Amino acid sequence: MGSKTVGIIGGTGWLGRATAQAALDTGFIEPARLIISNRSGGVAFAPNVTLLSDNQQLVGLSDVVVLSVRPEQFRVLEIDARGKTVVSLMAGVSAAAIRATTGAEVVIRAMPNAAVEIRQSFTPWYSAASLPEHDRQWVQQLFECVGAAGEVPDEHCIDYLSALSGTGPAFPALLYTALANQAAAAGIPQDIAWRAAQAVIVGGGQMLASRDPTQMLDSLMAYRGVTAAALQSLTEQNFEAMVGKAVQEGAEVARRGM
Repeated sequence: MGSKTVGIIGGTGWLGRATAQAALDTGFIEPARLIISNRSGGVAFAPNVTLLSDNQQLVGLSDVVVLSVRPEQFRVLEIDARGKTVVSLMAGVSAAAIRATTGAEVVIRAMPNAAVEIRQSFTPWYSAASLPEHDRQWVQQLFECVGAAGEVPDEHCIDYLSALSGTGPAFPALLYTALANQAAAAGIPQDIAWRAAQAVIVGGGQMLASRDPTQMLDSLMAYRGVTAAALQSLTEQNFEAMVGKAVQEGAEVARRGM
């Protein structure tokens, strides 16, 4: 896609703005080649970035159109993007639906998460049309601006990963809250309970960034100590199956459409 002009519809929302700012900061996109639309057109952004309130005007000026809006907003979005590449950051809106609504033949679905704010998102992406190698590299590099990225073989993967990597900090936040609440219920002072839970989630996450989780679990279980007893209890309660069921239910929502 080379030095293309990129337009982001919804580019002042948290996801669109974080993506745009990362692309600018890394030098992936020059400010003069970035167009942002929102309803008012008057939100402050980086110098030389074009701000518009007219989505169709943005499409007309762009080579690549990024849809960073909610699914319900997409239903009322009226744009003609024929001849453009459309990149969707929406969960639960199929490539076929995007094609039908926008007229675009080249549609790419991607699923970043809230960690774009700290540029630690994992963004799976899928192209519903065949892409030349240099275009595939361009898409990959765009999402690497906000963390790591990987192309998946089919749209089914995007729907599933919407409920896995797309949830961002949701699962760790749930475990964090459960650990803290259960510690407080067991008589631990509340401030200590929350600090202890934070150490497990935040500190543990940092350790896992450079360690193999399976090997870590195996070594902890082999020690047959306190941690092993807690892990064994979760295993006996089929913790992994519970997680799998939760992700599948989220994925079904994405497949049905939101």
